[in-house]
Amino acid sequence: MAEDFKQWEYRVQTIGSAFGTKDEYIQATLDEWGSEGWEAVNVYTPYGSGKITIVAKRPLTERTRRMRSMPFQGA
Repeated sequence: MAEDFKQWEYRVQTIGSAFGTKDEYIQATLDEWGSEGWEAVNVYTPYGSGKITIVAKRPLTERTRRMRSMPFQGA
């Protein structure tokens, strides 16, 4: 019996500045991403930086697959 493996899409973004990142900004970013279905799986501070990097994932849906297969229509 073959198992169905869930496929994920990932998002990685570094926020803040060299002078630090306010907790309120981190929380607002995580709240926004959560409302879009993203789950943070790792949050870290790159060495020597006041910024933070957030790594998140969410299940890859048929809609997302279709959108990714479309050619980019840049302005």
